[in-house]
Amino acid sequence: MSKVMAYVGSYCYDGKNKGITVFDVDPVNGKFTYREEVEEYNCSYIICGRKRQVLYAVSEYGVTSYKILPDGSLEKMNSKRINGMRGCHLSISLDDRYICVSGYHDGKCTILSTKSDGSIDKIKYQFYDRGYGSVAERTYRPHISCVRLTWDNKYLFSVDSGIDQIRIFRFDTRYEDLEQVAALRCELGSSPRFFRFSGDGKFLYLIYEIKDAVEVYSYNDDGRAPVLEKIQTVSTTAKKGDISMTAACAMRVTHDGKHILVSNAGENTVTIFNRDPETGLLSFANSLPISGDYPKDISLFPDDQHLAVANHASGELSFFKVDYDRDILIMNDRNIPVSQPNSVRFVTIK
Repeated sequence: MSKVMAYVGSYCYDGKNKGITVFDVDPVNGKFTYREEVEEYNCSYIICGRKRQVLYAVSEYGVTSYKILPDGSLEKMNSKRINGMRGCHLSISLDDRYICVSGYHDGKCTILSTKSDGSIDKIKYQFYDRGYGSVAERTYRPHISCVRLTWDNKYLFSVDSGIDQIRIFRFDTRYEDLEQVAALRCELGSSPRFFRFSGDGKFLYLIYEIKDAVEVYSYNDDGRAPVLEKIQTVSTTAKKGDISMTAACAMRVTHDGKHILVSNAGENTVTIFNRDPETGLLSFANSLPISGDYPKDISLFPDDQHLAVANHASGELSFFKVDYDRDILIMNDRNIPVSQPNSVRFVTIK
């Protein structure tokens, strides 16, 4: 059987952790066993290479790469600065050639290239967003919260939750150039936060932190620029009335594309949506409490049958069995203390 590991990135402001916590995973029963901690100050997000066994972590001034050893331990490879403030989110291209860094604090997008061994090479592209938002003290200036390349590395999508828009660039690797070709302007004060494409590339799913909604867009490429058409808007919460104290945080899609899960801070729930793979449309299934405070991130186990929740404010991980037939979450283990958890990533050791 393959070995499964989990890596949790955390803030370190309270001095109670080192930044990355390493766990051995029982994938059958949906449980973690603590192994060790790795020092990476204020590691707000982590990702793993798709083709290489390399972990990438946000560091205080840039990004750090780690080789994942056969036993699941981490060996530092190198670090690179991003010439800006600490990033809030990372993504990696399907071919592992580019790492996208989202800058919430300074509104900066940075694209780093990688070397053949997976270590970080250099900055290839970078830009700052400009403009003003609509909500004083919250979304009044640029906050880039999620940047991703399309599966063919043809376009770069950059979500700015501060100025309520997604900027879309043609990603020209031959001439090392970024050209903006389109923009998706969202409702003022909605705060778009995070998006994912469907596995077949036909649909885009965008969550809003303040609007507390998922919007579904059909995706097409006319050869000049992506064409996005909104086909659905659904609430991320079952709560009626005032949702001002709720914030949609994280989203995961099951491997079969039949379900989407979204976490909601404030009311501290995870909402399950059923998804029609043909139409891309979502139907609300259930919204359930997660036994913690501020579910900053959620991550499905490799078999999609269990869920780990990073409860940032209460400083713990909680674990659930996902019953898709009954649309419920069943708590299946005690919470594990991890101070200020921010990101959970599973890796199957090959």
